[in-house]
Amino acid sequence: MKKNIAIIGSGFSALSASCYLSKYGNKVTVFEKNETVGGRCRQLIKDGFTFDIGPSWYWMPDVFDTFFSDFNKKTSDYYQLDKLSPAYKIFFEDDEITIGDTMEKICEEFERIESGSSVSLKKFIKKAGKNYDIAINKVVLKPGISPLELITPETAIRVDQFFKTISNDVRKRFKNPKLISTLEFPVLFLGAKPNKTPAFYNFMNYADFGLGTWHPKGGMYEVIKAMKKLAEELGVTINTNSAVSKIDITNKNVKSITVNNKRKEFDIVLSGADYHHSETLLDEEHRQYSESYWSKKTFAPSSLLFYVGLDKKLKNVEHHNLFFDTSFETHAKEIYDDPKWPEDPLFYANFPSQTDKSMAPEGCETCFLLIPIAPGIEDTPQLRQHYFDIIIKRFETLTKQDVKNNVIFKESFCVKDFIKEYNSYKGNAYGMANTLLQTAFLRPKLKSKKVNNLYFTGQLTVPGPGVPPALISGKLVAKLINKHHNN
Repeated sequence: MKKNIAIIGSGFSALSASCYLSKYGNKVTVFEKNETVGGRCRQLIKDGFTFDIGPSWYWMPDVFDTFFSDFNKKTSDYYQLDKLSPAYKIFFEDDEITIGDTMEKICEEFERIESGSSVSLKKFIKKAGKNYDIAINKVVLKPGISPLELITPETAIRVDQFFKTISNDVRKRFKNPKLISTLEFPVLFLGAKPNKTPAFYNFMNYADFGLGTWHPKGGMYEVIKAMKKLAEELGVTINTNSAVSKIDITNKNVKSITVNNKRKEFDIVLSGADYHHSETLLDEEHRQYSESYWSKKTFAPSSLLFYVGLDKKLKNVEHHNLFFDTSFETHAKEIYDDPKWPEDPLFYANFPSQTDKSMAPEGCETCFLLIPIAPGIEDTPQLRQHYFDIIIKRFETLTKQDVKNNVIFKESFCVKDFIKEYNSYKGNAYGMANTLLQTAFLRPKLKSKKVNNLYFTGQLTVPGPGVPPALISGKLVAKLINKHHNN
C-alpha cells in the first residue's frame, strides 16, 4: 500500500529520507519553514560573494557516492567535486602545519615537527582505517534499536576502544602538543571533547588523512541542490515557507499536522527538524523525552559565525584554516565543563575563493569565520563585535597581513539565529555529541515509543552529528518506515 508521508524540515537527513521513501513507492511531501531548502546547510549570496552559511567541510566522499548510487546516479551527475591540495592549514603561535592531500605529504610534515612520528602515524591511521570500514559498513547502518547492534565479530575484538578515549590513544603515541591537537581536531565534528569520545571514533582521522578533504564547485549548497533535484525527479513534493506548528494525535496515531494554520492529513509523519522542537509540536502526554532529559544531555557546540566580503586576495592562507594559537583544552572546558564565552578562542577560517573563483568577485575573497561556543549562552551584538575584533587581530598577526580595512561587509550568525532559523535546542549548531553514553541505541530513537506512525531523523538521533551521518540517518529511518508500514 502506498503511504501518504509528511516530512518536517528539509536538511540533509530529511531530503535523504524523502528520496528513499519515494523510491519505496510512497507519496512524500516535505514542509520547510524557511524560504529555501537545506535546513542548516544554506547559502548567502551578496554583492557577488557566495557563502555556505552552514557546513563547509566535505569529508567521507564515499558516503555521498553511496547515497547517489542508491538511485543509480553519481555525484558528478549533479556537481563537480575537487580534492583540496593541501587539505587545510593549522596555525600555531610559533609554527604552521600544512595537511597535504596524500599520506606521504602528511608523514613528511609530522616528521618535521617530531622525528619518528610518521611511523606511529602510519600505524594509527591503519587502525583508524579498519575502524572506518567497520563503522561505515556495519555499525552506523543499524537503526539504534538494541545494544546488540553494536556487537559484531569486528567490534567484539575492539570492545576496549569503546571504553578508552581518543585522547588516551593519541597521547600514547605522540608527544608533541601540536601533533596531538592536529589529531584530536577531527573529533570536534562529533561534538565532544577528545577525552570524552571513545577511541573507536579515531575513524574520523582516517576520514581526514585517508580520504582527504573535498570541495563541491560552488560550495556545499550544491549538494543540497543536487538532493532537491533528485527528490523532485523521484516525485517528492517540496513546500517552502511552510511552518508546521502542531502534530495532531488520536488513539496513539498521527492524524494530521498543522501547516501555516491549516490541517493536513497524513498516514505517517517524519520530522527532520530539531528533535526537541519536534516533540514540542505534540501534546505533552505524547512526548517521549522530558525537559530534564534534554537538559542532562551533552550537546555539541554552538557557533559564532561571520560572513565577510573582502576587497582583496589574501596571502598565506588555504581554503580551510584552523587557528590553534591558544589553548585547545581551555577552550574545550569553556564549551563543555564551565559554559561561558571563551577567553582566547580557537577559530576556523574558510576562504573557498582560494580554490573556487566562482565564489567571489575577481580580486576579492569570500571569508567565513567560526568560533565554537557553548550552546545556550548569552548572545548580543556587542559580544559578536568583541569576538570579531579579537580573531581578526590574531588573524592579521599570524598571517602577516592587514585585513580589517578591507572588509566590504560583515554579517554574523549565532545562538539566537540558530534558535530562530532552525528551532535548535539551546542554539546548538551540530546536534547531540557522540559520547559513550550517547552512542547508537543510547541516542533518541528514530521511531516514537508513544506514537505508532511518528518518526524522527537528523543529528540528534542515530547515527549522530555531521553531514555524512545525516545522509545515513535519512536512509535508516526510511528503511524502518518501510519495514513497519509497507510489508
